[in-house]
Order: sequence, then structure tokens, then C-alpha cells
Amino acid sequence: MNHTAWITDHLKNARAQALAALLRYFRDLDTAEDALQEACVRAIRAWSANGMPSDPVAWLVLVGRNAGIDELRRRAPMDALPAEHLISDTEDADPELVDRLERSRYRDDVLRLLFVCCHPALSVAQQIALALRVVSGLSLAELASAFLVTEDAMEQRLTRAKRRIGELRVPFEAPGRIETTRRLGAVLSVLYLMFNEGYSASGGEQHLRTPLCEEAIRLARLLHQLFDDDPEVGGLVALMLLQHARAQARLDAAGEIVLLEDQDRSRWNSSLIDLGLAYLHDALARQAPGAYQLQAAIAATHARAGRAADTDWAEIDRLYAALEALQPSPVVTLNRAVAVSKLRGPAAALRLVDPLAASLAGYLHFHGLRGALLFELGCHEEARAALQCALALARTPAESRHIHARLRDLPEPGTNSR
Repeated sequence: MNHTAWITDHLKNARAQALAALLRYFRDLDTAEDALQEACVRAIRAWSANGMPSDPVAWLVLVGRNAGIDELRRRAPMDALPAEHLISDTEDADPELVDRLERSRYRDDVLRLLFVCCHPALSVAQQIALALRVVSGLSLAELASAFLVTEDAMEQRLTRAKRRIGELRVPFEAPGRIETTRRLGAVLSVLYLMFNEGYSASGGEQHLRTPLCEEAIRLARLLHQLFDDDPEVGGLVALMLLQHARAQARLDAAGEIVLLEDQDRSRWNSSLIDLGLAYLHDALARQAPGAYQLQAAIAATHARAGRAADTDWAEIDRLYAALEALQPSPVVTLNRAVAVSKLRGPAAALRLVDPLAASLAGYLHFHGLRGALLFELGCHEEARAALQCALALARTPAESRHIHARLRDLPEPGTNSR
């Protein structure tokens, strides 16, 4: 990774906390976003010359705040400005001024920002898209991939959501308990997608964005402190912890993808697994099953297997069937097909997968799994075509290399046994 890319990666990781703090200061989303963008531009120049500051978030908040104030001064006189001793006139941030920022406050502003984005006046799809764009900084392409829609459709969704937030003059304040509860489902969805984006990045050089996963876990655990009686909150925390426990084993020393069945399970984080299992046990004890609890239970079944051969695929199939009944989704059915292939063979799994073609045509893992099943059946040309479709949808270099390796495993054309 070159120097600029390294800085850009740090900027992505700092985005949520910096933007939340700037929104608290300016009380206007567009102004806060513009201020952060200007701070990021200055950061690339300043950090390249002077090195990384000790607290990148505080640096961005301070420089962004000053840039935003300058822009507002140019537009129109401001009735009130912060005290002069809090404003820096330089592009770089003086360490003493950085120390005056309320670090503990801006670190928890992100959760408040999530609830602002999840305003009930917006549709659920708009809430989640806006929160992921604002909080996680996902690009249009990344959001479109997450929602399985076109980039144009996603851009229109975001534009309408931001316009509505502006029309409502939504205050940057924590809503009351009743209102917070109404928005909880959307916030959980955002954290779930935020974690998934970090777990399997949909763009850029990195296949994993570990800091994004860790921030999603931190926010979910903070949310659990507020809603410790909601089993789905506990289920989501458990799911994240159990998935994140495998992070160190998902790539080899060369940065190549290692599939679950081939991972060195001694590299799984046992402490995170134990913590995740504890959250799951507490959630399930409340006897109000939900989608996140079921997904966590699936992850727990994998975590309990000392070897890939010990995996209880019948239990995983049962859990996916329950998830299908509770929350029907082509992606859930696709995931269930993996368990079916282990229990009843690739032909049975393919019968589940093929009807999903229309809804998952733009989904890499649909074509990847279909290619793997066809390969097992000896249908090499069909497998090649499916893997070529997956390759066209690869989002990271690691994914591309992994699919190329699967293509090299195929026999030469003309040996299809079907």
C-alpha cells in the first residue's frame, strides 16, 4: 500500500467519529460533510509532510471545524462564533488545541448520529442507506452492492433522504426512549451492514477493514448497554463477535482468501468466541427468537466445531430453515444451500440455488457457489461460465485472485462430463 493509500485508509477509519462531532457542532449535515471533506483534503497534504497525528479524529474535527467556520463566514455573517482560543488559523492542528477537544464526547457521538439518520420520516431503506453513507462513508458503488440495486437508484435514494432530513430540520439530539425504541430496528440494520462491509470490503485494495468491524462491535455493545433487555441487540453483538473471532484466519500470510473449511482454527480468537457465546446464551434465554439470534446461532455452531469435519451441518440447515421462515431472503436461501450441499450433495443444493438467478444476478457469491456446485457435479463448462460471472463482480484484488485460482482448477475446455 502506498503512502497516500495508507493515509486514505486512516481517514476512512476516522470518518464516523469526526463527522458526528462536526454535525454536533454545525447542526447541519451538508455543512458537516463539506467541512470533513475539506479536512480530509488538508490531511492528505499535511500528514504526508508531517506524519500522522497522535489522534487523527481530533485533528480532523479541529481542522474541519475551522474550515466550516471559514466557509460560513464567506456565505453570510454568523450570529455567534466559538471563542477565539478554540479556533486555529493554521491548516495543521496544534497538539495543545487538540487536547482541548472533548474526546470522550465525540467518541460516543456516532451512536447519536445513527439515530438521527434513522428518522421515522424516512423509509427504512432510506434510513439505512443514509446512515451507511454518512457514518461509514461507503461509496455509491459499495452501497449499491450492499442493497443489490443500481448506483443511480442508490444516488436517488440518498438524495431524497438528505432532502427530507433538511426539510424536517432534524435536531442533532438523542431522541427520547420511546422514539429511540422506534428507530432501534433500523440502527441494528445499519450496524449489521457496517460490520459486513468491514468483514468483506466491497471496494479498494483491502479485503478486510478491521477497524470498521471493531467500530460496529463497539457501537453494538454500547447499544446493548442501553437495551440489555432486547434479545436481538444481544444477538447482533454475539453474531459480530463470533464472526470477528475468525478474522485472523480468513487470509493467509500472502493475503489470499482462506475458506472457512480450510482455516486454521487455532488462529480463531477463543476469547471473542467465549464472549459471543455468552451474549448469545443471554439473548436466547429470553425466548424471543429473532433473525440476529438465529444468525448468531449459526456462527456459534461453526465456532464450536474443533475441525471442519465436526461441523453440525444438520443443525445449520435447521437454523437456516428457521431464518428463511422468519425473514425470507434469496441470500438466506443461498447460504442454506451450502448446508444442503454438505448434507444431501451438490445436486440438491443446486436445485435451491438456480431459482435465485433473477434476484441474485449481480451478487458475486451466487455465481461463486453455483460454480463450485457445478464443478463438484463435473459440469466444467457451466462451472467456468459461473466463475467468470463471479470474477466480473469481484470487488477486491483478493477476491479476484481467489476466483482465478478456482478457474485454474478446472480441466481444459471440452471435458464436460454432463
